[in-house]
Amino acid sequence: MKLLRTILKSIDVAFSIYSKIPMPKFDWASDDMKYHLCFFPLIGAVIAALEWGLFCLFQAELFGRAFFVLFAFALPLLVTGGFHVDGFMDTMDALHSYQPREKKLEILKDPHIGAFAVISLLVYALLALAFLSEIDGKEAVAAAAASFVVSRALSGIAVTCFPKAKKDGMLSTAAETENRKVVLISLVIQFCGAAAFMFFASGVLYCAASLGAVMLFFVWFYFMSRREFGGVTGDLCGFFVTVSELVALAAVSVCCIFAGN
Repeated sequence: MKLLRTILKSIDVAFSIYSKIPMPKFDWASDDMKYHLCFFPLIGAVIAALEWGLFCLFQAELFGRAFFVLFAFALPLLVTGGFHVDGFMDTMDALHSYQPREKKLEILKDPHIGAFAVISLLVYALLALAFLSEIDGKEAVAAAAASFVVSRALSGIAVTCFPKAKKDGMLSTAAETENRKVVLISLVIQFCGAAAFMFFASGVLYCAASLGAVMLFFVWFYFMSRREFGGVTGDLCGFFVTVSELVALAAVSVCCIFAGN
């Protein structure tokens, strides 16, 4: 009974922090934060299921391709409330400031957005819409949908394993209160599960392209975060989730282009 209560509370905390999905309210204690990252990828699973449902409706010809592309782009934002996009924008402002590490960390905390954040978000949206317009077929959609789980599993692994840029903030608090071994094992299992689903639902081509691209970006993210910021922060992990989803989408769309020619 205690284990079930812990699981339900951890799910509640994860969905309350990282999504806009309504959840029961209760006063969080430090123990409630120990395992919430275990369930972070579940939010990606919800987005993936919604994207798949949207594609099925598109296949049934209930609406046109333009609606599918635009709504598929909007769905993750609606579910998360733009939580990770905020980190993406802050990170782009910091990176394009070309300032010393300490100044970059200050920019991450600045609640105001700069020109580079706006420009980067616009470019991101245009690229995502372009890639989505090339996605065709159940295999491609399954691979793109699974990336929402993969990105969050890897982001959680980064929180657990990568050095932290700051000793304060929500990410450091989460890392300090978590049961590291249990969280890491859970995230690795979910990553492997998403990869296995991608392989069986999408085939070797889409799976290899999507996972390969995301893993390369994961390695780059590790070195970039250490070099530019001294480690990861909550904003940087939001940046990773956002960009890794775009990277996976790009890989799948390129496969669709070449497979169709």
